[in-house]
Amino acid sequence: MANMVTAEDRDVINQFQVLQQQLQEILIQKENVKLQKLEFEKALEELNKTGSKEAYKIAGPIMIKRNSDEIKKEMQEKLDDIEIRLKTLNSTEDKITNKLKEIEPKIKKMIGQ
Repeated sequence: MANMVTAEDRDVINQFQVLQQQLQEILIQKENVKLQKLEFEKALEELNKTGSKEAYKIAGPIMIKRNSDEIKKEMQEKLDDIEIRLKTLNSTEDKITNKLKEIEPKIKKMIGQ
């Protein structure tokens, strides 16, 4: 007789699939945030190298001349925000990974491994 898939089994499988999708989305978001962080770090590094008292900031379709110290401060604040976002994403990734590890033995049991 073939193994019957119960409603509980389907729920476990669905939960596993949803968690896998969520994990994939988190990993994509993490990569995007890491790229943003790298861009800000490089821009801040270049701004620090120049020693100029003024710099240009892009605001929509225009560039605005601003005090470089103000721009540095804004960039550092943005980097701080990005760090917080990365920590949040890492925490979420860990939680999802742990849930997947909890469900994995149930899935293996269902398929007879």
